[in-house]
Amino acid sequence: MTQRLAEIARSAAYSAHIPAADRPDEEPAVHIAKTLLEQFNINEMEIIRRMELLDLTQRELDLLAAQQPVIERKLAYIVARFYEKQTAFDEIALLIGDADTLARLRAAQTRYIQDLFAGDYGHAYVNGRLRIGLVHKRIGVEPKLFLSAACTLKYLLSEVLAHEIEDRSTLLDVLRALDKLMNFDNALVFDTYIGTLLSAMESAKKRIETYAHALEQKSKILSTHAERDPLTELYNKRGMTMALTRELNAAQRRKSQVSLVYMDVNKFKFINDTFGHAKGDEVLRALGEAIAKSCRSTDFACRVGGDEFCVILPDAAPDVAEGIAEKIAEAFTALFPEFSVAAGVAGTGPEQFMTESELLEAADKAMYAAKRAV
Repeated sequence: MTQRLAEIARSAAYSAHIPAADRPDEEPAVHIAKTLLEQFNINEMEIIRRMELLDLTQRELDLLAAQQPVIERKLAYIVARFYEKQTAFDEIALLIGDADTLARLRAAQTRYIQDLFAGDYGHAYVNGRLRIGLVHKRIGVEPKLFLSAACTLKYLLSEVLAHEIEDRSTLLDVLRALDKLMNFDNALVFDTYIGTLLSAMESAKKRIETYAHALEQKSKILSTHAERDPLTELYNKRGMTMALTRELNAAQRRKSQVSLVYMDVNKFKFINDTFGHAKGDEVLRALGEAIAKSCRSTDFACRVGGDEFCVILPDAAPDVAEGIAEKIAEAFTALFPEFSVAAGVAGTGPEQFMTESELLEAADKAMYAAKRAV
């Protein structure tokens, strides 16, 4: 196949250097053809290897090229009979659609048949076959319809050749060569079918992954918002309940303590009624800020509702919680000297544990006891 390699190389060079205007059957930009070939990893050696796998020899290719005069004489008849047979099927007739499309298809089919017997089977030929597969896939021609058309065409070509070639041995050699070349063509066409399908699947996979990632991020944001109080940005009651359940379960496994600070603003209704709700919101934000700044990094600061706040303190005894409650009260008073907060503390563990509701109730009672003591 050394001679064949040299011929293919010359053909590739010839195709690459002829101006687009002189090559009416090719795309205007040469790089488009090169990109198709590169996309399917087809070079001179690959073309030769494909022909070797089909046992398609140079002698057979030359034998096909020698039939060009015969095919040219019968070309109009072959194309007419081909579309007569094809349009007999409703699904193919519907794909073609109208007379203008049929005329363009006739011209394309004419060139396809001419290329089969042109004697040049290098890069330009292979690229043309790849493009045929790409176009058929894009317009929705199913593989079964393409194979049906290929069989019809081979039958018509074989019929014409059988009528024109008198020598039986030569006819068999030509038909064998034609069968191999059309199988070579079909393999290229189906490379594009499969390649386009895989590309579409990869694109779809990437889109799904992108969508899933965006959905996950959105879900995280929504989840965060669902667990946060919009006024203070502390955990809301839902977030507090989840955190408290989680930390109590962890404390039981570790046999450690959990403490809770429960607090509210003294005379908050009076503040709202006297200074307005805007002032009340300002006071609540200030208390939220004081709590956030006074807590440890492992603590959970929460606004339970209204002017009621709590802090969940994992691995903390009640005396630690009381110290943090004092820091919160001092930080709040520094912002609003005219107002004050009341705080209650409760703890559970490490041996016996309250339930979530019991711990909350104990801290709440301690807070109200602190209020009464003022």
